[in-house]
Amino acid sequence: MRLTNYSDYALRSLIYLAVRPDPSLLANISDIADSYGISKSHLTKIIHQLGQLGYIESVRGKNGGIRLARAPKDINLGILIKQIEPDFNLVECFAVPASHNDSEQGAHQTDLPVTFIEEKKNKSLGCVISPACQLKSVFFEALTAFINVLERYTLADILNNEDELATLLFR
Repeated sequence: MRLTNYSDYALRSLIYLAVRPDPSLLANISDIADSYGISKSHLTKIIHQLGQLGYIESVRGKNGGIRLARAPKDINLGILIKQIEPDFNLVECFAVPASHNDSEQGAHQTDLPVTFIEEKKNKSLGCVISPACQLKSVFFEALTAFINVLERYTLADILNNEDELATLLFR
């Protein structure tokens, strides 16, 4: 399992905003991009989405900027990742294992942003063994475990070394 740079940069941005020495001061995208050595234009899209999702508050105007819209303890990492990761397709045929019943499948579809590939009897859109493959259920179980672990943590949980992080970010 590998998260996209988009998710990585979103998490880094939230960490940056959470460990600012003076939270009353607004940050700007250039400061965050410079601190991490990442593209400002790419980060702008990420910050915009984090704002739409309610994680970041934007203040417009001459002295405007951004800040966290929620307390770090209220930002669940698993929920955030499920909202911003484009998909969790570990393999091309990824779908709910055939052994699950319909009500369980519906729960999985809303819990994880997995694209489900419809398979017709004796014909799959990718791998020839997809209709009978048991590997899908193993991957789905692993993906679920991955998300479940992330959902046990908040942004506050990963800030226990806040002073060290601030020192590295605000030299």
